[in-house]
Amino acid sequence: MSYQNITVEKIALRAEVTINRPAALNALDRLTMDELQDAFETLGGDPEVRAIIITGAGDKAFVAGADIAAMASMGPDEAATFASRGQDLGDTIGQLQQVVIAAVHGFALGGGCELALACDIIYASDKARFGQPEVKLGVIPGFGGTQRLARRVGLARAMELITVGEPIGAEEAARIGLVNCVIAGGREPLLEHARAAATKIAERGPVAVGLAKRAVRQSQELPLDAGCRLEGELFAQCFQTEDQQEGMKAFLAKRAPVFTGH
Repeated sequence: MSYQNITVEKIALRAEVTINRPAALNALDRLTMDELQDAFETLGGDPEVRAIIITGAGDKAFVAGADIAAMASMGPDEAATFASRGQDLGDTIGQLQQVVIAAVHGFALGGGCELALACDIIYASDKARFGQPEVKLGVIPGFGGTQRLARRVGLARAMELITVGEPIGAEEAARIGLVNCVIAGGREPLLEHARAAATKIAERGPVAVGLAKRAVRQSQELPLDAGCRLEGELFAQCFQTEDQQEGMKAFLAKRAPVFTGH
């Protein structure tokens, strides 16, 4: 997988996607989003990839935002297409069977915050900063931020972050539930933590992980009774798989399971 603005590396059942535009603070232009879309679609169909990490190159930003220089000259039709591209990327990440971990170091602003919000787990370094500052530019979030942020941190905090437009640090992001945890020491310890989590996820039953991801994500859209019915249906589906038989046999035999994804 060869790209101009991102790199993709596969290691031992996990993949790392790195946005590699450090001179532009990894800003999301059309090409970068197209490459991310292609990479996630490709990785999603790869049975040898069971967990995915996304991060940004350099020491300053995960993604500092969408490319403002490109947006400045857009009309409404172009803006709608640009927003659709960003929303499609978030939807693709959400629909993958694999768990996607955002490892955020430095700025995750605007489209960068929205990209992180589209992921299943967010780990942040103590240097990370999150925000939706679009109103300072006379626009609103367009890549799903008004929807995903409210679902993650609640209506009141999302409203404040989006309408005031000021960024928050990693510790505050963790306190309000925007990120899972904060890792001290910079980018490398952050990546080590994300890799350790991805490795553990990759060791679990991939069918079960994918169904669990689906159930948890749909819990945000369904009433409790409908969500529980879906959970029961997906639980039952697990019992049609070789992985369920392997997992339970391994447990009873007191050995490590060897999952195949079938």
